[in-house]
Amino acid sequence: MTDHEDMVLHVIQGEHHVSDRRDVVLTTVLGSCIAACLHDPRRGIGGMNHFLLPDLPGVRDIRHASAAMEQLVNSLLKLGTRREDLVAKLFGGARMLPGLPDIGHGNAEAALAFLEGEGIPVRARSLGGTRARRVRFWPGSGRAQQLVLSHSQAVAETRPAPLPIGGSIDLF
Repeated sequence: MTDHEDMVLHVIQGEHHVSDRRDVVLTTVLGSCIAACLHDPRRGIGGMNHFLLPDLPGVRDIRHASAAMEQLVNSLLKLGTRREDLVAKLFGGARMLPGLPDIGHGNAEAALAFLEGEGIPVRARSLGGTRARRVRFWPGSGRAQQLVLSHSQAVAETRPAPLPIGGSIDLF
């Protein structure tokens, strides 16, 4: 890796990553799922999670909002941040299939309720709608980018990528 290249880490459903490195980019693709991007601007530490479902009574699984959010916050605390210094950016929560329960809305409400309960301010949000999003987040700086995807792009992005032949390139 040269000085001008970023190390890209993909955050898939049920995962989270944290870092204090300026050359790390966390990326994910979301439909009804939520990605919470938390950042400590004082220390240059941040992280992203990707959860699938709102909370259910008695369920403590990282695929659900509160468990995923707690895991992300705890990982950031282990890196040296302080809870009161964290700020949030939220993405996702789309209603991908009309006629079915709106899981995306429930996910967004669960993330917002968790952050409010923890006293973590939401500095930016892109929640709801009917289209998938590709999100990139630089945990060292707190910078975030979003690309709203067409249906065909979203389908292509969720398929496993073929193995590169002869070398790999990143197109964004």
